Amino acid sequence: MPRYRLLVEYDGRPYHGFQAQADQPSVQGSIERAILAFCGETLRVHAAGRTDSGVHAIGQVIHIDLEKAWDAAVVRDALNAHLSPEPIAILDAAVAEPDFHARFSARERRYLYRILNRKSPPALERGRVWPVRNPIDAEAMHLAAQALVGQHDFTTFRDVNCQAKSPIKTLDEVLVWREGEEVRLAFTARSFLHRQVRSMTGSLAQVGLGRWSAADLAGALDARDRAACGPVAPADGLYLVSVAYEAKAAK
Repeated sequence: MPRYRLLVEYDGRPYHGFQAQADQPSVQGSIERAILAFCGETLRVHAAGRTDSGVHAIGQVIHIDLEKAWDAAVVRDALNAHLSPEPIAILDAAVAEPDFHARFSARERRYLYRILNRKSPPALERGRVWPVRNPIDAEAMHLAAQALVGQHDFTTFRDVNCQAKSPIKTLDEVLVWREGEEVRLAFTARSFLHRQVRSMTGSLAQVGLGRWSAADLAGALDARDRAACGPVAPADGLYLVSVAYEAKAAK
């Protein structure tokens, strides 16, 4: 039974997250229906990350096991045909090693958050960015964000419904920079807590808006208290950008 590794892009707005739900549209549910239409198999898709409602992806990774050894390009093209016109695309497909797992084999995940920082609201990018009208100091955000790098107890930035066994995570990198009217934040780690990126982004935005100092952000982290978190950033601007694996993960 061959295993396939698929690279997936999607617009999260029409879906109640990646994970399949009985009574709500989901990215996982749509892909599983496309597989059924393609080869008649009912199976479960395994993903690198279960993104929340409204969160987008340009580099989600999933794996599936099919009974027949199809050419990887056929799998890609057939699934795209059956997914149309939904805003989900299989960008690439490859035969993976039998022990490859989209979630457990992952060594690094990278998220991007986009803030549109201008007076006018978005028209073409509505639902894909967080619009903030007041001026944001991206450099101040970047400097403050370095306090988050490393291994910490991220209870402050952990959703109350998070199911992770421990609030301790290691954040490898946080970058904040401006590109024209956008302020962008990039977060890299092996894994994240539930809504950790949106929680950190919302608090960093308080720094950029001049409402918090860098010391306030560090203090919020040290508090290890969800009540110390700033307003959580909306799902609109969040993207799962890439997932990194060891070189042997696909062939």
